[in-house]
Parts: sequence; C-alpha cells; structure tokens
Amino acid sequence: MMSHKDRQNENAGADEERPAGSGAVGSPSEQSESSGSDASAAQIQKLLAEKQELTDTLVRRQADFENYRKRIERERHQDHHRGVEVFAERILPVLDALGHALAADPGSASAEYRKGFELIERQLSDLLAKQGLTRMETAGKQFDPHFHHAIEQVETSEYPEGAIIDELQSGYLFHGKVLRPAMVRVATSPEERSAQVAKRESAS
Repeated sequence: MMSHKDRQNENAGADEERPAGSGAVGSPSEQSESSGSDASAAQIQKLLAEKQELTDTLVRRQADFENYRKRIERERHQDHHRGVEVFAERILPVLDALGHALAADPGSASAEYRKGFELIERQLSDLLAKQGLTRMETAGKQFDPHFHHAIEQVETSEYPEGAIIDELQSGYLFHGKVLRPAMVRVATSPEERSAQVAKRESAS
C-alpha cells in the first residue's frame, strides 16, 4: 500500500514531465491587452474620418462664403453703377441747355458772362467724365445706327455718302455703353436719294 509520502513524490514527478505551457490558451491579461489595442485602432480611424469630414465641411463653407462675398460686392457695384447712370441721364438736359446758351449769339452779353457759362459747363463735364460719362464725337464721323439717330438726310455732293453733316443733340456714352444716341443730319448723294425714292415707289 502506497504511503502518503509516496503519492506526493509521484504527483511531483508527473508535474515535472508535463510540457511547459501544455494546453495553455493565454493569460487573461494578454487577451485584455490585445482587445484593447484593436479598440484603440478603431477609435483612431473613427477620429481621423471625423476630422477629414470636418475639414471638408470647413473648406466648403469657406468657398460658399467667398462666393457670397463676391456676389454682394458685384451687386453693390452694379447698384452704384446704375445710380450714377440714372443721375447722369437726368442731368443731360442741363448740359444741353448750357451748350445751347454758349452756341447762341452773345449779342450784348459780356465776355465775362460767357466765360462763366463755359467754366460751369467744363466743370460739370469733368465731374461726369470721372463717373464714366463721355460725350460722343460726331464731327467728321460716318453715320453709325448703333451710336447715332438720323433726324434728317441731306442731299449734297460736298460730303461723302453717310457722313454726319451736323449734330442737333449731343450723344453720350456711359462706361462705353450708349446712354443717349446723338441726333444728327446725314449726307446722302442725289443719286442714292433718287434710288431710295424709286425703291419705295416700286414697293408700294
């Protein structure tokens, strides 16, 4: 019969023969560290994705704001531009009146009185020119329906066909756009005039 001491020695020998780590799956601490590492990596990826999304949103908002600012500036400039255009259009009769006064026979009017009118006209024209209003030059020009309004056609051989003979009312441009066409008399040759009359008669 095996004594208690012999059984202890047998158990000790069996433990020594069992391979180290035989049947071991891993300690609980090692499993916890692996799980925590995976969770941290996933959290980092999530934070990076959120950061990129916020960055993209910020870029879009900045672009939207810049477009909005440009649109407001453009509309403000257009409103100012239109306001000056309306003002210039309303003041044209004043320029016309000054021009007629200076073109009239001075008669008994003094030279100083005329100089005063000339100074007013020059100052007013300079002021409007700084805002984009310019007077058309018609002297020696050919008739152009985009810039001129023909009030009368005059038969003459002294001027080439379509030449502007006289200006009845000044025309003005506002930043290169016609604000008011010039009213003019246009030369036409007798032969051309006869041809136009014959064409109208045949059409009727």
